[in-house]
Amino acid sequence: MADKEDNEKTIAEDLVVTKYKMAGDIVNRVLKQVIDKCVDGTTVREICEYGDKLLAEETNQVFKKEKDLKKGIAFPTCISVNNCICHFSPVPSEPDYTLKDDDVVKIDLGAHVDGFIAVVAHTIVIGASPERKVKGKKADVVLAAHYASQAALRLLKPGSETYVVTDAVQKVCEQFKCKPVEGMLSHQLKQFKIDGEKTIIQNPNDAQKKEHEKFEFAVHEVYAMDVLVSTGEGVGRELDARCTIYKKTDETYQLKLKASRMFYSEVTHKYGTMPFNLRSFEDEKKAKMGVVECVNHKLIEPFQVLFEKAGEFVAHFKFTVLLMPNGPHRITGLQFEPEVYESEHAVGDPELKTLLNTSANPKTAKKKKKKAEKAIVNETAIEGNGTE
Repeated sequence: MADKEDNEKTIAEDLVVTKYKMAGDIVNRVLKQVIDKCVDGTTVREICEYGDKLLAEETNQVFKKEKDLKKGIAFPTCISVNNCICHFSPVPSEPDYTLKDDDVVKIDLGAHVDGFIAVVAHTIVIGASPERKVKGKKADVVLAAHYASQAALRLLKPGSETYVVTDAVQKVCEQFKCKPVEGMLSHQLKQFKIDGEKTIIQNPNDAQKKEHEKFEFAVHEVYAMDVLVSTGEGVGRELDARCTIYKKTDETYQLKLKASRMFYSEVTHKYGTMPFNLRSFEDEKKAKMGVVECVNHKLIEPFQVLFEKAGEFVAHFKFTVLLMPNGPHRITGLQFEPEVYESEHAVGDPELKTLLNTSANPKTAKKKKKKAEKAIVNETAIEGNGTE
């Protein structure tokens, strides 16, 4: 185990940083194109298939000469709508969903280059624009998730502790009368590992507080900062949507069924430790048969489709952050448009306001302090009703 730790590649190496940035650029480009597809009348599966196709094509274009270098999808495209919290990406035999105007849509996806993972999630409301603003609970939850993720980004620095981020996310959400989704984890990212040991928990219940360790961030670590916020109780539950996304674990077991063995062999060969969607298997029926025994014996773990209560809304922002010696460097995520949202709530807490008014990148803060402050103030739109 010690040898493995010694050989672990980190962002202390320039080439590793380059690979992370390549994956980040791919993810941002694909996210933009997927968002453009999210219009009234399009189906979720159509968009997810399109996103996965783009991720595969884009990652194929890099390091073409290095035949042994693995690259591809690090998290299959998911489109979770309204009260669906996460991981909705249906296979052809399962019920689909057709997007409509005013839906709150969360897009979640990821890519990797040589096992260096970049993930992202973004929330939009279909048909919204500065002329046709989003109001009420939908505006509250999107702004809460956006500001909470911005607060988290500014606290994600070496020497800081994970629960400092947990508390800030909680406080921002309270300003908008919303709740972070209970027990959701943000993970440290490592080469070929999307769920590293160090985690940041949001809105832990009492049992989770006892079990969940406190961690300190260190330089040259990478995190997927994941913020999910609800207008409801913030408790996820499984309904009738079937799980379609899975990932191989480190467990071992001698599978009994031939279908399971074939399925597991294909997973190992094609996806390794990366999450995958059953949709990507040629024979969906066989894949569904094979996955059962693998899950029962913990060789493969599911990413359950979770829901908040009907009538509530959930917003989601996620970005990948490299903890560089000169400060946190965010490599995924698109520009947020606060002018589209109008809430009666705002960030009033002085400490939070001060935090949100600091630059997220200390290096540029020194060089262009005035410009950075102005940009942050414009972008975070703290005062008034949540809009400029």
